[in-house]
Amino acid sequence: MKKIISGKVREVYDLEDGRMVIVTTDRISAFDVILPTMITDKGKVLNALANFWFDYTKDIVKNHMISSDLKDMPAEFQKPEFEGRTILVKKLKMIPYEVIVRGYMFGSMYEAYKKGEPFLGHKFDKEYKQAEKLDEPIVTPSTKAAEGHDINVTLQYMKDDLGEELGTKIEKAALAIYKKCYEHAYKNGIIIADTKFEFGLDENGDLVLGDEVLTPDSSRFWDASKYQVGGSPASYDKQFVRDWLKEHNLAGDPTIKEIPAEVVAKTSAIYKECQTRICGK
Repeated sequence: MKKIISGKVREVYDLEDGRMVIVTTDRISAFDVILPTMITDKGKVLNALANFWFDYTKDIVKNHMISSDLKDMPAEFQKPEFEGRTILVKKLKMIPYEVIVRGYMFGSMYEAYKKGEPFLGHKFDKEYKQAEKLDEPIVTPSTKAAEGHDINVTLQYMKDDLGEELGTKIEKAALAIYKKCYEHAYKNGIIIADTKFEFGLDENGDLVLGDEVLTPDSSRFWDASKYQVGGSPASYDKQFVRDWLKEHNLAGDPTIKEIPAEVVAKTSAIYKECQTRICGK
């Protein structure tokens, strides 16, 4: 067994038998800086949400989950500190794209729209306000850069690179997952404005959903009860931390020493509320 990734949030271990162990920590990053203070139980929330969605969408596409039971893990992980934040997964040949599904006119897409420009190959014939729901969600991939920032590309660029058949299969799976999960979240008071998926291929060449799925770290979750068109809706994610950093001129500052306890507690509560609404517990 060897650790192969120590990311902003996750530690990934290769068991060298076609399986991996992924541990989701309580780390939090903002403005490309991993912050020095942990957010209580954040890793457990992210893990619980991803596991819920993997099970909820397994009728659409296979996923990498093998087990979330520590008894199925190597002995090194059969300890209390790994409970609730550790999964055993199938190792995949990962596809080098993040597949972003956008359901609302927001962010960089809205900035392009305001200028009258197409957004990654998508043109909009009707008038939209900021944060307004699109007639249909769209797929806008980005390349997964080993270093630096990912690069947004058109859907056709991804299809040309991967082949039309695989590219179309990925597009259809991403849209089907988004639509099914959107309905569930919406019934429970959360709007999934956009999200990103990562896919891989298994030993048979079948498409498999991997990484994390539909968490507040990989998605834009809005509080449906406070949602209004024409502004920036209240969100269930690390926006509270981002706002505090900006307010204190610490955005992107790698020398930051600590996040105040009240900011940690509020952020932790936001994540837990998201889990409660979606998972029901």
